[in-house]
Amino acid sequence: MIEVWSVILALVAVGLAAYYYFKGAYNYFEVRGIPHYKGLPVLGSMWKAVFQRVTFAEAVLELYNVRKDAKYVGFYDFFTPVIIIRDIELLKTITVKNFDHFQDHRSFQSDATDTLFSKNLFGLRGERWKEVRTLLSPAFTSSKMKAMYKLMRECAERYGNFLATIPEGQRCLELKDAFTRYTNDVIATCAFGVNVDSMADRNNKFYEYGRVATSFGRWQSVKFFIVRSMPYLANLLGIKLVDPVIAEFFKDLVSSTIKARDENGIVRPDMIQLMMETRGKLGPGKELTIDDMTAQAFVFFFGGFESTSTLMCFAAYEVGVNPDIQTRLQEEIDEVLENGNGKVSYEAINDMKYLDAVVNEALRMYPVIVAVDRVCTKPFELPPALPEGKPHHVKEDEFLWIPIYGIQYDPQHFEEPDKFNPDRFFDDPKRIMNSGTFLSFGMGPRMCIGNRFALMEAKVLLFHVFARCNLKPNSKTTIPMELSKKGFQMTAKDGFWFDVEPRKTVCPVLVGSVCNGTGT
Repeated sequence: MIEVWSVILALVAVGLAAYYYFKGAYNYFEVRGIPHYKGLPVLGSMWKAVFQRVTFAEAVLELYNVRKDAKYVGFYDFFTPVIIIRDIELLKTITVKNFDHFQDHRSFQSDATDTLFSKNLFGLRGERWKEVRTLLSPAFTSSKMKAMYKLMRECAERYGNFLATIPEGQRCLELKDAFTRYTNDVIATCAFGVNVDSMADRNNKFYEYGRVATSFGRWQSVKFFIVRSMPYLANLLGIKLVDPVIAEFFKDLVSSTIKARDENGIVRPDMIQLMMETRGKLGPGKELTIDDMTAQAFVFFFGGFESTSTLMCFAAYEVGVNPDIQTRLQEEIDEVLENGNGKVSYEAINDMKYLDAVVNEALRMYPVIVAVDRVCTKPFELPPALPEGKPHHVKEDEFLWIPIYGIQYDPQHFEEPDKFNPDRFFDDPKRIMNSGTFLSFGMGPRMCIGNRFALMEAKVLLFHVFARCNLKPNSKTTIPMELSKKGFQMTAKDGFWFDVEPRKTVCPVLVGSVCNGTGT
């Protein structure tokens, strides 16, 4: 009997200890008077997304709207209190004016994160981030983009022709597969200097390894959150974000490419070439190793392989389910082809106002990254969250979130945010771009370095697809769009299905393409 009571008392003690621990862990915002979203013990405020009750985007929107009159609100990322910035002017202050207080992302520095993540531009922090960012920025200048445009165009023409010549009985297509293969081929040639045709060679290692490395299903998403939020547990369990075989493949690829170029005097307009040219110029301790170069090339691949192909899919989806938008876009495309005698130049595609508006609106409605974090690197005082509140002092190593999806779906910033309306970006896109409400690529010095590349890559493919094809909804097309609840990456629940048909009326000067709808 004594033993039984001992066990009962021990359980009661453990229960009381857990109660007071969780009570203390989850009263951070309450004692500071900050409106916040309450959650569950251990899982915090994101439990609905963790259990796939809602999409990650919907979870962010729910957090964002917990108090609509507040400049910022709080939530718990597992045990960690995080502040979500709602006020646009405050957001500008944090990401631009006072960037030095919030210049880093949450760290991936742990045994579980191999160098592909810990040494890439997104994962780097402090002075090393500044050094590498400065080093890589020239890869995305206008002159470099123009040089890479030719490589993109060749890939896009190949894919446009492929889609336009699909046999009649096989035209029901899931776009994500084709578009991901296109982005794979573009990044292979523009970042790694490797020529790949993933439609002809569907099982090439570059595509297969890339697909596995960038696929964030349920288990991969869980691993990501564990590595990011509980690195000690990731180390204990030996969790790796990237399979060592895949990591070694990319490292060998970069190493062999550099060796071949050195031995044969090969020069290409790509990222590896840019990094090769820094050798011997950065000084002791700052030189890029093979691991450093592989990490930068991989994050470029990681971001483009999945994110850009998803952008293309959502843009194509909205064009496909809105016939008036499809017609207007094709009219602009035909005009460009007529003026260019069947070709589209780098300058011409940059000047296409409606194509640009379609892509921007797709980015607004479907930001692939729905929220991004910042780490406080120097103490900072936030103004009161509410008029009657007190200023909040953010301490070093505490976290903020930029709720991209929440802001871009706020009717105060975008009228009828659930409606796909490219015209909101047509007349004066810079007004929106500079307003602080369009955040798909981030804001301030830490915004996505490859945004111009991603936009160009998407526009070139959409141009050549809609120059040659019509997209028509079929029985597999989900209307309206329904987002997948699996993982934290934004994508369609049941895929992007359309009938892809060659245009029966197409610009007569379109060279090397389908001009009569018969595939000849």
